[in-house]
Amino acid sequence: MVSTQPRIAPGRLRELGPVNWVVWQVLSRAAGTEDAHLFSTLGRTGGLFRGWLHFSGRLMPGGTLPRYETELVIIRVAHLRGCEYEMDHHIRLGKRAGVTQPILDRLREGPSAAGWTDKERALLTAVDQLVGTRDLDDTAWRELAVHYDERRLIEIVLLTNQYEGLASTITALRIQTDH
Repeated sequence: MVSTQPRIAPGRLRELGPVNWVVWQVLSRAAGTEDAHLFSTLGRTGGLFRGWLHFSGRLMPGGTLPRYETELVIIRVAHLRGCEYEMDHHIRLGKRAGVTQPILDRLREGPSAAGWTDKERALLTAVDQLVGTRDLDDTAWRELAVHYDERRLIEIVLLTNQYEGLASTITALRIQTDH
């Protein structure tokens, strides 16, 4: 049985330092919670946290993919990885980007569900392959390339792997969902 207790407690001012403490406060408010546990835990790493946050923020919300498509990717990754924290957070963000309950239900079913556009199906197939095999076969790549230019193809791979790695981090550290 997997422990549900955090392996590293969320930090406060002493553990985070003044800069990361302020960043945590701002990000928690933006997330609509008093304590975004992801940030109060990862913030304990000092400058590494800020470097990761910059990279992550360049993918979401600062990426070039439409926000709706970004949320499709992230929610599908969270589902495939069984990452409750990521799923909970991005269901809320996804709603703002147009991810309705029927779309969320289809995301749980996957790319074979009825109702996806060709573009959405290609995107979700790529996510499933990247999470499942750490690669894309030539067919999935060609189908994705019909809809995206080279910059966005790279971004899709980076985004998927960023959130897959984040799901691993959340799971391994046993970061608790926000209240």
